[in-house]
Amino acid sequence: MTAVRIPERMNFSQVAPKVFKAVLALDAAARDGLDPVVVELVQIRASQLNKCAYCIDYHTGDARKAGETEERIYQLSAWHESSLYTAEERAALALTEAVTLLPQGVPDEVYAEAETRFGEKGLAQLIALIFTVNTWNRMNVTTRKTPGTV
Repeated sequence: MTAVRIPERMNFSQVAPKVFKAVLALDAAARDGLDPVVVELVQIRASQLNKCAYCIDYHTGDARKAGETEERIYQLSAWHESSLYTAEERAALALTEAVTLLPQGVPDEVYAEAETRFGEKGLAQLIALIFTVNTWNRMNVTTRKTPGTV
């Protein structure tokens, strides 16, 4: 089997280094105080929804480094039907889906559950993490950054 190589449109970090560095700084700030496993689950799930192959590849690797199991990574796209995720993780994933698929809005019950699980400060961090991963996804999908590229 021969893999198809999708040509990258641009190397965003080279063409717009100030913007790229600003998103890196936002990414670092958004993670502050959040459980690294929750961070990676959120980033993988948003990347699945946005069909960002580069980010799925990148964050599944980081999730493994953070101690995540293969089984939980594989079941993430069907987390609603899986018993492998904690109440906190489920709240984070529900909020991730609501914020990523924003045209449907963020239901009050999804927001309230996330606030209950994370508190106001943690919720603010989680929201920042979600919109940051969505920024990365949009940057990488638009420029066709593919797994295996730096």
